Amino acid sequence: MLNLLRQLSRPKYETLNRIEIVADNILYNYKQLQARRPAAKIWPVLKSNAYGHGLKEICQILNQSGAEMVVVDSFPEAQIVYKNFRGRVLILGEMPLSAYKYCQFRRTEFCLYNPRTLRYLAEEHPGARIHLFLNSGMNREGIKDIKAFYQENKAYLNQVKISGLASHLAAEGDKTKEQEKCFLSMISYLQEQGIKPEHIHLGNSAGFYSEINGLAADTFRVGLALYGYGWPGLKPALKVYSKIVSLQEVEAGESISYGTDYIVAAKTRTAVIPFGYFEGLDRRLSVADLKFTIKGQPAKIAGRVSMNLTVLDIHNNPQIALDDEVELVSLDREASNSVENLARAMGTIPYEFLVKLQGNIRRVIV
Repeated sequence: MLNLLRQLSRPKYETLNRIEIVADNILYNYKQLQARRPAAKIWPVLKSNAYGHGLKEICQILNQSGAEMVVVDSFPEAQIVYKNFRGRVLILGEMPLSAYKYCQFRRTEFCLYNPRTLRYLAEEHPGARIHLFLNSGMNREGIKDIKAFYQENKAYLNQVKISGLASHLAAEGDKTKEQEKCFLSMISYLQEQGIKPEHIHLGNSAGFYSEINGLAADTFRVGLALYGYGWPGLKPALKVYSKIVSLQEVEAGESISYGTDYIVAAKTRTAVIPFGYFEGLDRRLSVADLKFTIKGQPAKIAGRVSMNLTVLDIHNNPQIALDDEVELVSLDREASNSVENLARAMGTIPYEFLVKLQGNIRRVIV
């Protein structure tokens, strides 16, 4: 009752920036993935605020998908999953030992590569479901010497439930052959010791679309493809909008924004939106040849992107007014303001662009 009263008494404030998540596209992508590998388990990866899409919102959408497990990085993310997703959750990252006691063990499984964590779970939470994370060659995290790890921790491994064996590919295609061979060798050793878990998962989205030689992988941790990027036949699910908060007339020879190096050749009109590099519009886009959309008309960035503001050149559209919406990110993969083209203009990858969309931007399921 107290929480309800607090919610009712909160100011009814909506931010000028908005992210729309198209639920049908997320569900379509999940169905496409499942149809491609009908015998496999598809585990959506929702870490980093569901790749910027909104962890809470994607959880709610996935309740309609049939997904049994979602994957997050840490306990704070798992807390949101507990409230919004009906299935189970796999926590990828190691956590402070004190955090494990707050987890809902009946719904939670843990990737593990640290002997200290194994011993803690075995002693304090016997029967915890764990996934041994193996370092197959990426050399970022995981168990590298599986024989030594097993021999030194055999007693502790007997006190937990080994639900999965996992690793992570550093690349895709032929570049991963040595990793695959290493992973298979480690799995064979564990199977010889009687460890035959329910799930084997090495593949991310790239691994899902590759053939992993000799490996009967039954589970895939799919992130980017779920959201509609990277591979054909998928539907992007994210749109981003802002609203015009200021209009300016700029005379020929005057400069716009920081640095005074953007000088207009002829009198022009500009519009300002409250969306800058803090919100996720990278400064590297200041000089990019890309176009946003206002009332169906293109608008280019004028001058440097600021921390919370960006100026747009609207000289070709005198009808634009305060509060008009600006489409910053389009669902159309061919548009210059699609996620993939924005990332390309930044000189980076869609992952980075997506996860930098600030968590305080209002997200709406449509």
